[in-house]
Amino acid sequence: MSDKYNHIHPKFRHIAHLSNSERIQFMDEPRWIGYTRAQEILDVLQGMLIKPKKPRMQNLLIVSESNNGKTTLIEHFGDICGDSFCDGSDEPVRPVIIAESPPSADEKALYISILERFYTPYRATDPKTKLRNQVIHIMRSCQVKILILDEINSMLTGSPAAQREVMNALKLLCNELRIPIVGVGTSDAVRILHTDPQHASRFDVATLPLWDLNKNFQKLVASFQATLPLRNPSNLHEKDKLILLHSICGGNLGNLHRLLIACAVKAIKSNSEEITLKIIESCKWIRPSKGIRELFS
Repeated sequence: MSDKYNHIHPKFRHIAHLSNSERIQFMDEPRWIGYTRAQEILDVLQGMLIKPKKPRMQNLLIVSESNNGKTTLIEHFGDICGDSFCDGSDEPVRPVIIAESPPSADEKALYISILERFYTPYRATDPKTKLRNQVIHIMRSCQVKILILDEINSMLTGSPAAQREVMNALKLLCNELRIPIVGVGTSDAVRILHTDPQHASRFDVATLPLWDLNKNFQKLVASFQATLPLRNPSNLHEKDKLILLHSICGGNLGNLHRLLIACAVKAIKSNSEEITLKIIESCKWIRPSKGIRELFS
């Protein structure tokens, strides 16, 4: 039975025996697809996690076009490195904190967003200094080793003074706690670093580029294909299919994922059980998001 669906990853072959609705539901579940650039950034993050504390910790900014896998990457990092536990002294340890950046440059909102990750009581009406001290205290108590802020580009919404205030707050947290801070966002986030030359010198920048139509893209498509519980092989590595997939998704990882799932759903519902050129053509409504492609060209 295991050889019947050898075009599917062994871990998922049993899914092909399920009903249509169960297979479609399976494809909607979050699933990590590894690739070289993502692993390189994961290696950097894991290295930051174990770096010894020092007065000036080096930080990281991860930038990418919208829907190109950056949030999935940091969530995967949290899954593999962020489990909470108690140390030998029965003290709580939360090595990785992933918080959402506030919708605009607002120092108090930044502290509240971090406190929300600890499910700890706080008063939103408290002054900034009190909320800041609460953040520092709880992060010390939980032995946090790295702070990750997703959608950090949202902090560009606000006055230059408010942006500087938030960046100075992050610098203070970094100095007080002696932990690295990782920002995640679109290329616009790079502008935040230029509010002060000191910020730019503290942050390395890592990009998740769009995918070119090459062997790496072919391997990526093959990795996705191996998770699709279709009962017949789709042979998406074939030239015509590969070119068409790339032209529709624009080399955007998230768009490719959505496109392949939409194609697989249509293949299941039509009983073809494979992704044909005709099915891919019919899913052209999935278009690449516009944004920062020039940065990665």
